[in-house]
Amino acid sequence: MTKPSTSKVSHDSSPQKADRLSLNERLALISLIDEGIRGGASDSAIITDLFTELGDLVNATVSGAKIDRLRSDNANGFKTLEITADSGENLGRLNMLYLKKPIPCYYLVYVEVASPFRNRGLGNRILSAFSDFLIERSVVGILDNIIPQEDPTYDIYLKLEWQPGETITGIPNSDDNSLYMVFIPPGLAGRDLKTPVRKAIHHIKRKRAAIDMRDNELMVQKTIEEFKDLYAALMTYFEKEIRSEEPSSVVRFMFTRFVTKLLGFRRRIRRLLGYTGGESLEQIILAPEVRAMPVQSYAPRELVDKTHLLSGDKEFWLELPETLKQNPARMIESLPNYRRPSLVSWLESQGRSSSETLTIGDLMDLGFDPTRLKEISLGGRECIFERLQARMVPQVERKKELIEQVMPDMEGVRINNARIQGNPPLLLIRDRGNAYVLRRKVDGIHWEEAVEQLQTAPGLKGLNRGISADRIILSTVREVSQWLREKLDDQEDQMMDLFTFFAAWDLTANHPKVVVDFSGSYLETVWIA
Repeated sequence: MTKPSTSKVSHDSSPQKADRLSLNERLALISLIDEGIRGGASDSAIITDLFTELGDLVNATVSGAKIDRLRSDNANGFKTLEITADSGENLGRLNMLYLKKPIPCYYLVYVEVASPFRNRGLGNRILSAFSDFLIERSVVGILDNIIPQEDPTYDIYLKLEWQPGETITGIPNSDDNSLYMVFIPPGLAGRDLKTPVRKAIHHIKRKRAAIDMRDNELMVQKTIEEFKDLYAALMTYFEKEIRSEEPSSVVRFMFTRFVTKLLGFRRRIRRLLGYTGGESLEQIILAPEVRAMPVQSYAPRELVDKTHLLSGDKEFWLELPETLKQNPARMIESLPNYRRPSLVSWLESQGRSSSETLTIGDLMDLGFDPTRLKEISLGGRECIFERLQARMVPQVERKKELIEQVMPDMEGVRINNARIQGNPPLLLIRDRGNAYVLRRKVDGIHWEEAVEQLQTAPGLKGLNRGISADRIILSTVREVSQWLREKLDDQEDQMMDLFTFFAAWDLTANHPKVVVDFSGSYLETVWIA
């Protein structure tokens, strides 16, 4: 079993609840932005940004203690239980702390449902598997039900025969923010566990300071409320246009921005320790009229500022089509979406073509925004445009410097027999409130998507059972991540979350590029981007 480690950044800089905007203040700000966009003001979608407070809160929330699957050290005594279906698919993981004294028990830290199986009620099945695990070993299970009472998943543990800790110990919770729950396996039924369970909970409380889970839950709860308040304000301000047959591009832009931020938050909080309310965001239900809106990913009016090139190779800038240089956002967004395997399989399942316009509801169903990556051919070279928030530009430029700094050290280096290559940005363009990053298109996909494909795609399951390709990819990327961490200075450790790793992949055949020979199987290449 792997033992994930944790990282922690203080939440102290997050916006306080008292600073949140009232409904009237939100409506006034939306009105200001609306007028600015429709009037073509250059700062309407950049400086006066309705989503600034929300973005700050999201960043503060996801900076909490989290599980890092790419670190293989044994810090904090974590254990991971992989949950696998009879068909071989990885359904998810249980991250736990094992305590030998005063009574053998497993403390459930975090439940993670694998990406392809989320929102299908599998959280119950995974927790049921955890109960079976405890019964088989005849050990006590303990968890802290930190799901808010108003959350639809609040009573998930009670339904699976977990009991409030005070029922066992006879002592009410002294901490109003905690609700420790205990699972007693049949083998221990009838035993007097009052004292050992009380001591175990006390010991867990002391260890909790190291992983800081409570802070995570409070921050997630606060951010969800911020999303709900902002959605209500948008629905109120644009009520008439939402109900019209053809909502304006301004309305579509505002709701697209909202949904992409929501999806990003949903993806990022899944790594937070202690956050077991993974379905909490399902309480934000989009109106049918909003779901039906076509995606609008950039401000709909031409901005006054015409200086689009921020940095990069001037030769690539000169190779760009003239229409793209004149109207970057409009032309880039009109390019074909990058045909990543998860998008291709979804389109096939829906009986749709890649040329069809996606709606906001499609993004919610997919769980990611496929319009964020666009394909383009420049001088015979295949490239990718990635859309980012304009505020991410300084981080992208710093990451580019770091990748180029370590690229000379990649020459001739092999990790788990895989080559390492860098893929730094070639150009950075800013337009209509977005930043667009041009990179080479590599023969690979994000390592997490590669693992998901191996575990879920019908044509790859047999291969995965035969050579454990998913574990080859995970172990190789983990070693590459550690290699990069050692090459960078200690002060750059906070940048590690921003690096992405791509595993060699045949996109046409949807097949991993894994070499199989007498010495063993290994991945061809890992790219750092």
